[in-house]
Order: sequence, then structure tokens, then C-alpha cells
Amino acid sequence: MSKKLFIAPVLFLSFSMMSRAQHKTIVPADVIPFQVTAEKSLFKGKKALALKINGQADGDKTLAILKNIDFHNGVIEATVSGQPLANAGETARGFVGIAFRTAPDVSRAEVFYLRPTNGRASDQLRRNHSSQYISIPGYPWEKLRKDTPGQYESYVDIVPAEWISVKIVVKDEIARLYINGASQPALIVNDLKQGKNMRGSIGLWIGPGTLGHFADVKVTKED
Repeated sequence: MSKKLFIAPVLFLSFSMMSRAQHKTIVPADVIPFQVTAEKSLFKGKKALALKINGQADGDKTLAILKNIDFHNGVIEATVSGQPLANAGETARGFVGIAFRTAPDVSRAEVFYLRPTNGRASDQLRRNHSSQYISIPGYPWEKLRKDTPGQYESYVDIVPAEWISVKIVVKDEIARLYINGASQPALIVNDLKQGKNMRGSIGLWIGPGTLGHFADVKVTKED
């Protein structure tokens, strides 16, 4: 089985044999933004890409798509941080995550995201909503929580404005989300809503009222 790797800030291209490595820092030119602004940043000691929503967003299509990636099955790893903006509303949670199998126009995508301010909230119900799966189109968090309470979200110990390591393992209709090097997934989805044959790029995703930072992106494809 051949594997292809995309890593930022270091980029390795691997085919049947790794013959050459290219070193590259992820910058705004490496992404296609949708309803977000992307800027270079140095955050908590890491060179990162900083994202904020540009004006009034339309739905969950608020992300920056990595260029030149065609992903179906494999592993996505990244270091992310999310925090509410200073002028954000009371419902802001620092929403930050990774989209995968993303269509070029974001008409379709699968998304795992985090609510960092929920991780250590004193309200247990809020804690239970720390990680979330959604699917574009048709499956926002509101619908999934109403129709299948608790199935597509779970607790994970995270905090805002700090780096969080994320790993997503995707195989056909199944995706698993791992946080901060844990051996067990924080969230398992056994029925990805866009179907097992969907493929596309990787997106760096944020939600309303969020300042998000992204670094150390690595994509290992297993086709």
C-alpha cells in the first residue's frame, strides 16, 4: 500500500520510495480561504497559520482548504488552538477543527472540531460537548444533537488558547478522533454522512467568534 505525506511546516512527498524532501512553512498562499482570513503567525512558540472569520459567515463553510491534496483514507495530524475573540458573544467556544474529504467549493465536507472553553467547564453537560462531528451538507451540530443526542460529540480535556494535538484516522465510512496523543479515540463516527467513497482536500476549520491557530499539519494517504 503506497502512502503520500503532506507535512507543514515541513513538507515531505513520499511515493513508492522517499527520494527527496522539501522544507516548507505553511503560509496563506498554501490555502484557499472560504469566509475566513488567513495570516502568518507566531503563536506559543510555533510558526502557525492564524484564521478568523471574515465578516458574517454563511453556515459552517468557514475554513481554509490546503491546496494540491486529494484525500480519501488515511491519517490527518495537526496541532491546533482555538480561543474566543475579545468581542465574541457569550456562546463562543473557541471552535477549531479539521475538515476532510472537502470538495473544492466546500459543497461537501466531513468535520471534527473542538470547543476548548467547554473542556474544563463547571457544567458537566457543557463538558460533554467538548468535541463534535458535523457533515456538510445536511448535518449541522443542531440536527445531530437533536436526532441522536450524544452520539456525535463527547468530552475531552482541552483548554482555550493552548496547543492541542489532533489525529484523525479515516477508513471508508469510519473516522476516529484522537486528542493529545491518547491511545483511545475521544470520538468515533461509524457512519460518515457523505458516504465512504467521498474524497477531497483537507480544511483548517474555525467557528463563530474564534481566533484559530494551526501548525504541524501532516496528511498520510492510504488509498
